Amino acid sequence: MENFWEKLPRPFFALAPLEDVTDAAFRRLIARYGKPAVMFTEFTSADGLVLAPPEGQRMLRKKLIYGEDERPIVAQLFTANPEHMEKIAYMIAELGFDGFDINMGCPVDEVVRQGCGAALIKNPVLARELIRAAKRSGLPVSLKTRIGYNTDELDSWLPELLAEEPVAITIHARTRKEMSDVPARWDTVARAVQIRNAIQNPRGDTSWIKTLIIGNGDVKDIADARAKAAETKCDGVMLGRAIYGNPWLFNDLRNRYNGFVNRYMPTSEERLQALSEHLAFFDELLGDTTNYATMKKHFKAYISGWDGAKELRMRMMETENVVEAQAILASAILPE
Repeated sequence: MENFWEKLPRPFFALAPLEDVTDAAFRRLIARYGKPAVMFTEFTSADGLVLAPPEGQRMLRKKLIYGEDERPIVAQLFTANPEHMEKIAYMIAELGFDGFDINMGCPVDEVVRQGCGAALIKNPVLARELIRAAKRSGLPVSLKTRIGYNTDELDSWLPELLAEEPVAITIHARTRKEMSDVPARWDTVARAVQIRNAIQNPRGDTSWIKTLIIGNGDVKDIADARAKAAETKCDGVMLGRAIYGNPWLFNDLRNRYNGFVNRYMPTSEERLQALSEHLAFFDELLGDTTNYATMKKHFKAYISGWDGAKELRMRMMETENVVEAQAILASAILPE
């Protein structure tokens, strides 16, 4: 299968997989307003896709809906079971995804208790087995992890992963213990690049590099991402929380990375119109399986920064379905 990663410009900018945020509806909107170089699905349980009853399967598969305009699109999965990993990797290939990403960094207790996510930092033998299992599908396999569990273990952890030659490794520049409670330490991303270089191109032949290093954590916008890429020499930067209420985040990439472009600043009317489109995509793609309350976490990000925004937001938070929300927005969006 073709490895799209090899064709990406340097540096490239990717959309992070955020649970209950970068779902099928929001990704559809982002692809329309400002497409990143790579898009990832929300992380999904491979165990659930194997073991869940039919209704559970249907809900989980909703996380794997994507549109052609989202390509290259990578599915992110988590499990501690190599057999499940291999089976679902083949399923992801059959669904037409461009890549398969393994979550080895989620710090949430429920995930860690299953031996998944950041728990794999403490079990490099299993981590490597999971990579091998996913690669048997023929898809390009990448992974996302942290710099350590309780302390910085990058010097011992990263070489274990590099030994399996995944196409890319995203480094969230914090430990599992730190969650998101401390500033991301981008010096560790620079160190990850150095470790990769020492192992995979000791003679300095950049054409020989097998694994791309992607930095992640506290990236404000594309200008900030460019600066961090230049400073650390990483191949790409992943942006996450900056996407809230801002499908224009990657807007300047329409110029295909040619020079600096100022951040696009939408008007209040444009923001409300984007929220209306977001609601419509939610209703179309996820309305029959996903609780409407999921949309409410987006309202503050879209509706803020102008007179009357707080009052409008409070009205929106009281809605119970998409129809009610759309009616309020229709009266709030002023004609040009």
